[in-house]
Amino acid sequence: MTVAIKCLVSGKVQGVFFRASAREQAISLGLTGYARNLPDGGVEVVACGEQQALNHFRNWLTRGPSAARVTAIACEPHDASNYRGFSVQ
Repeated sequence: MTVAIKCLVSGKVQGVFFRASAREQAISLGLTGYARNLPDGGVEVVACGEQQALNHFRNWLTRGPSAARVTAIACEPHDASNYRGFSVQ
């Protein structure tokens, strides 16, 4: 069953390849969706896929790539849309 989450990630998450790394992680887990920078310096991530893969992805989002410093993450259920792949916006 496909489910989706929308996460807002805060901290040092822009300029550290967070979105590109999130894309790599999502693709490796078979997830679709997107990651985009927000004006407040955070990153918004929407991911769709199997619950177990989303759980792994959410855990990765709490750390991000090695140069990132995640200080907060807030995730909520989201409408499972038919995204084609995982894009960086």
